[in-house]
Amino acid sequence: MPIIKILPHPEYCPQGAEISVAPGTSICEAMLENRINIEHACDMSCACTTCHVIVREGLQSLNAPDENEEDLLDRAWGLEPNSRLSCQAFLAQKDLVVEIPKYSINHAKENH
Repeated sequence: MPIIKILPHPEYCPQGAEISVAPGTSICEAMLENRINIEHACDMSCACTTCHVIVREGLQSLNAPDENEEDLLDRAWGLEPNSRLSCQAFLAQKDLVVEIPKYSINHAKENH
């Protein structure tokens, strides 16, 4: 099974993490299943940008973003060329390295 390496984030994953993930799983689902409580205000319906991540390695292992995701990403804080909405990025067979940005557009966090 592929591995997702999450770089350290002061709030969600202070020491960083490496998680084993079944192909076909979204990055967001994988993090939540492993107690990395990334924001996901729209409950993974591709309606916000709170689950934005930056893929530092392994971008080719993910499905291509659709037009809706690309439009939403334009509103993400800290957008980079390898940015994805973690709820829409599904893993194939290769390992990934992802970074959770320092901030999101969600000023009032939900209790997820």
